[in-house]
Amino acid sequence: QVQLVESGGGLVQAGGSLRLSCAASGRTFSSYAMGWFRQAPGKEREFVAAISWSGGSTYYADSVKGRFTISRDNAKNTVYLQMNSLKPEDTAVYYCNAGSLRYSGTYYPHDYWGQGTQVTVSS
Repeated sequence: QVQLVESGGGLVQAGGSLRLSCAASGRTFSSYAMGWFRQAPGKEREFVAAISWSGGSTYYADSVKGRFTISRDNAKNTVYLQMNSLKPEDTAVYYCNAGSLRYSGTYYPHDYWGQGTQVTVSS
């Protein structure tokens, strides 16, 4: 019922910035919390950031706190991930997801994933 398409990935040097976008189709976008995950070669998919349905609450993995910012524009059915001070270890395929954000701050992904966008950070 929710279809997601990521964009904005690319190749940047360490210390650089990228802004990822995730465009959603369907009229239920604003009903979901949204999250970003990433998967590096040889590693499991890991949580990066999440935002509540209203945009009022955000949560980040410790590895990206202070460097990444998640935001959403419900009028445009789009969620963003601003990535600053990028490090080589940020290299991964980044996926957006529609899910649930609990009071504990734990994000539970639902079965709505985009195709992913590649982010490569050179040393």
